[in-house]
Amino acid sequence: MSKIIVRKYEEADVPAMIEIWNEVVREGIAFPQEDELTAQTGSAFFASQTYSAVAENENGTVVGLYILHPNNVGRCAHIANASYAVSSHYRGQHIGEKLVSDCIARTSLCGFRILQFNAVVESNTHARHLYERLGFTQLGTIPHGFRMKDGHFENICPYYKEIVGVS
Repeated sequence: MSKIIVRKYEEADVPAMIEIWNEVVREGIAFPQEDELTAQTGSAFFASQTYSAVAENENGTVVGLYILHPNNVGRCAHIANASYAVSSHYRGQHIGEKLVSDCIARTSLCGFRILQFNAVVESNTHARHLYERLGFTQLGTIPHGFRMKDGHFENICPYYKEIVGVS
């Protein structure tokens, strides 16, 4: 396994981030988005987040990313939401764990008190086990809440974690 660092993204990272993001969108089994990012929409999308980060290997290759942003507004703006993506060429190397762990720390630094995932597909067992191992609690199950790429519906499992260190 190569050495992975997680850092704030830079504009030069955007093409690789778009490629990784779009790969997950095309797979159609994890992200709710159906439209792929373009160079223009991708740059604006990543810049609009509260925080966007990349995972970079020892060769300087961007192999994963996450975005962090408010889950809601007003009286619920203290709750964050995040999405994670790892290039299919680098999955199985615990990069997702590094991304989620960095995101937990960043959540507090950005002033959020809770990190919530709204739509974790029930069959995404790797993500679910990772979230549970890192202290997230499943809130329940929403039957048939996610339409898979092939058109069938699967349950989604919302998760949350209260973040310590924020007053």
